[in-house]
Amino acid sequence: MREKQIEQKLTLMVKAAGGIAPKFVSPGFAGMPDRLVLLPGGVFAFAELKAPGMHPRALQVARHEMLRRLGFKVYVIDGTEQIGEMLNELQTP
Repeated sequence: MREKQIEQKLTLMVKAAGGIAPKFVSPGFAGMPDRLVLLPGGVFAFAELKAPGMHPRALQVARHEMLRRLGFKVYVIDGTEQIGEMLNELQTP
């Protein structure tokens, strides 16, 4: 499975959960996650999509850590089964 297929599945599953997962582009600030995950009730997270078995680059890891220190949830997803796990975690009060 390719990263693009995982990304498409993410957008479909987030939509099915009543939310949106817009592409996140941050000119001049490299290494930011690929997608925003916006769910009903003001639930927000970042998603970094990777091909199966691939890992974030060092700059991406640094950005993820920075976002987590700020209190945001950041998920690295390299398989479609992780999408459901992420959604379950985000939707559980």
